[in-house]
Amino acid sequence: MSTFTADDRFAAFRHASYARFFTSRFLAAFAIQIISVSVGWQMYDETGSALYLGLIGLFQFMPSLLLILVTGSVADRYNRRVIVAICLGVGAVCAAALLMLTVADMFMPWLVFAILTVFGIERAFMGPAVQSLAPNLVPERDLANAIAWNSSSWQTASIVGPVAGGLLYGVSAVAAYSVALTFLALAGLLIVLIPKPAQHTGTRTVSWSEILAGFRFIGQEKVVLGAISLDLFAVLLGGAVALMPIFARDILVLGPWGLGLLRAAPGIGAVTVALCLAFYPIRHHAGAFMFVGVALFGAGTIVFGLSESVWLSVVALMLMGASDMISVFVRETLIALWTPDEVRGRVNAVNMVFVGASNELGEFRAGTMASVFGAVPAVVIGGAGTLAVAALWAMRFPQLRKIDSLDAPDR
Repeated sequence: MSTFTADDRFAAFRHASYARFFTSRFLAAFAIQIISVSVGWQMYDETGSALYLGLIGLFQFMPSLLLILVTGSVADRYNRRVIVAICLGVGAVCAAALLMLTVADMFMPWLVFAILTVFGIERAFMGPAVQSLAPNLVPERDLANAIAWNSSSWQTASIVGPVAGGLLYGVSAVAAYSVALTFLALAGLLIVLIPKPAQHTGTRTVSWSEILAGFRFIGQEKVVLGAISLDLFAVLLGGAVALMPIFARDILVLGPWGLGLLRAAPGIGAVTVALCLAFYPIRHHAGAFMFVGVALFGAGTIVFGLSESVWLSVVALMLMGASDMISVFVRETLIALWTPDEVRGRVNAVNMVFVGASNELGEFRAGTMASVFGAVPAVVIGGAGTLAVAALWAMRFPQLRKIDSLDAPDR
């Protein structure tokens, strides 16, 4: 019988399967950050176009949107561990393809967009599976702890990955893509080593009713709907990641290492908050914390857009990461605890499309606005929009705003 409690700060790591999962997710996230920095810098070097930077996000997002009715059902009906392993293998192939294009000096936008589309397809399938797998690896009492450590894993990779990507790209693009390929391969191997976990797989005949169960659940559960949609519109408007090559090279006059620093800054703020949440979880006023986090994210975005100082920009980005981490932690915990396991994959598929829309589609929004109005107005207008979203959603979803503790609801 287990002797540790839900208050044990490292409770999730006492489960060997979760420890492997955590390490795998860190390596995969690290590789994604390296690829993101490298592709963005290469694309801007080759084209000098803000629009092309935005298209990087669009091509990665569209598969999640187009496959939303499939990916969640697959995660609910089949072994999530196997799905994640296959997807990581496909991701490694995409990294290898980018490496080959670079070695052959064939870095052409349409070829890169084709590879990123495949990369987007594997992420579309992996997202719901990986989000749904974690709750299968730990008991419910340790789930909030696992989610906090999951977030710290991603954010730590978000700190180290961009800096490493910038440094590696400074050496050569070949070095950057080679490291990313190695990390994705190791991540896949660790997932394969996880024993098959318990999972409530679907047994009913596939029908439109079953496929749409995730949408139906979210529509009925206003807390989950409010949490997902708040993140969608806040980050869709406030995202500035796609424009960082412009700020790094043209506004702040930095090189690839400087771009890595800017990309890492949100992660520094986020991982600090994530570690605090792992040791000192939110126990009261969770909903209010979520809305305050979104508002601070918008304010940080405005400061970053207006800043002409490297260190003020870094501080603003750290604030953005720290405040976004609060919102992400509350949202992911609510979704995990409020969603039954038998529909978790389909709900997470919808959630991943919303997250993808807020990130990749947000990058497209920023890129297109920057191509018309300039990078600074695109970021500042987006930050103001995020502040407006926080205020509107606080009024529209009072049940979400009034949530006190992050506990499973009574059913």
